[in-house]
Amino acid sequence: MPNGLDIRVRGVDVRSRFDTGTGIRVACGALVAALAIAGCSSGDSGSGETASSSAPSSSKASATTTVALQKIDAATLNETVASMAKDLQVPGAVAILKMPGGDLTATYGTGKLGASTAVTTVDHIRIGSNTKTMTGTVILQLVQEGKIALTDPVSKYRPDVPNGDNITIEQLLDMRSGLFNYTETAELNETLDNDPQKQWKPDDLLALGFANPPYFPPGQGYHYSNTNIVLLGLIAESLDGKPLPQIFQSRLFGPLGLTGTSFPDTADSSIPAPHSQGYVYGTNMDTLTDPALPADMQAAAKDGTLQPNDVTDVNPSWAWAAGAGISTANDLVTWVQALVGGKLLDADLQAQRLASVQPTGPDSASAQYGWGIAKMGPMFGHTGELPGFNSFMGHDPENKVTLVVWTNLAPAANGQDPATTIAKEIIGKVYPA
Repeated sequence: MPNGLDIRVRGVDVRSRFDTGTGIRVACGALVAALAIAGCSSGDSGSGETASSSAPSSSKASATTTVALQKIDAATLNETVASMAKDLQVPGAVAILKMPGGDLTATYGTGKLGASTAVTTVDHIRIGSNTKTMTGTVILQLVQEGKIALTDPVSKYRPDVPNGDNITIEQLLDMRSGLFNYTETAELNETLDNDPQKQWKPDDLLALGFANPPYFPPGQGYHYSNTNIVLLGLIAESLDGKPLPQIFQSRLFGPLGLTGTSFPDTADSSIPAPHSQGYVYGTNMDTLTDPALPADMQAAAKDGTLQPNDVTDVNPSWAWAAGAGISTANDLVTWVQALVGGKLLDADLQAQRLASVQPTGPDSASAQYGWGIAKMGPMFGHTGELPGFNSFMGHDPENKVTLVVWTNLAPAANGQDPATTIAKEIIGKVYPA
């Protein structure tokens, strides 16, 4: 399974698709597709220097430009979502687009194959790596409260981390620690295929990552790694003195009124009603090294002789702080606007967070990643993917545009992340070329 901005266990991709790696896309987010979205950006790609806690709020890396947005009507949005969902063989999809000229919503298909109930904006879905923005926000709140510093070595809180004396909290947040991504291991992917109800403990996930050599010395590169975020989740629990579900509820969900958003205990593989089912073609091992299925399986999926598997109730504990969150399209709109608009941090730290994003690759069109937040073209936000569910959330504070898209198939048989692919098309219709 791939991994990426979104954790891809097959979704958590977290190798991110902000990353070029493959493996379980456990909750990482479809960064690979986000790389293409970045080409829509009207701002400067920024420098490739390592972010620091003193990054100026005027950093070009976070700059966006006011543009004359193109008009898009309900019919165009509906046709865009429907045509692309059909092409990608997605059972159901939802898109919410908010612009200064008005709000639009498009829904396509059903939440369950063979059923007639249409998907809605209040259906619960697994949001994969979008959860990373929540874990990152909690850490930054703790920074604001003086309980931790971005420059602290991770060994101060977790002495078991390899080379932990030289890895900072900031490098965990912006994916520049070099720590191996546990979702890229065959052991995790095989277990997800053979024992989907296994309850993973965070320390078990770390052990998988620590058993492999780092990608590079701390601060000397970029590699999307769910291992970073699991570490941050454990550190948050230690500093706040309560389990992560309670931390998220008291610090994030409650204050923002996110009644449709939750973070399950490791023993809980259910999704609150109403919810969509999640589907995936093949197995995690089928896409361990390439997100696309072999050509013969792609052809079988296209002609209907290969049906997708229902993976709705696979225990998401393997994604934990990096991708186990649950939400709705409506709540994701509220969340990403608060995340980017600064409702959860003071003005100075919020400005530094947006300025922390740096290119994830040498190409100036690459998506950018910072302190638990991504910049994809003109939008700040993130993507998320777990097997069966893909989601995109983005907000452009300069032009006041918000876009949320989710699909209940992930990834597509050809390896594409459906929601992120649809989002890219919508963004292209909103922003001038």
